[in-house]
Amino acid sequence: MNIRPAQLQDSFALSALLTELGYGGTENFINQRLAQLIADPNERLLVAEQGQSVLGFLSLHFIPQLALAGDFARISYFCIAEGERSKGAGQQLLQYAEQLAQQRGCDRVEVHCNEHRIKANGFYAREGYQESPRYHIKPLN
Repeated sequence: MNIRPAQLQDSFALSALLTELGYGGTENFINQRLAQLIADPNERLLVAEQGQSVLGFLSLHFIPQLALAGDFARISYFCIAEGERSKGAGQQLLQYAEQLAQQRGCDRVEVHCNEHRIKANGFYAREGYQESPRYHIKPLN
């Protein structure tokens, strides 16, 4: 398995993986978002591939902290293709992202995962992530 930065030609594969996560309809804007994220110096959009097949992706953001010496990283999207789950690709991709975060001076990685994603939450627990139940959101539209 190879882990590399996402490229514009990954748009179809990433759109299909987002559909697996429940985010259908990205085809109309995926190219624009992909280009935006690739160009952002505080973002790493990673793709796991085997040969020419995209197995999954992870979107990692680096966020400076004002009151603490280290920064933190946030995983906003992470998906391994349905037929590739539980084969080690997700674990390798997550470990790669954590190493990037450490190299950037981050002191922690955060991921928000809806409680209905039972298998994903179990995966994060096995990887040493602890639940932090306080999270507020306010829609702006």
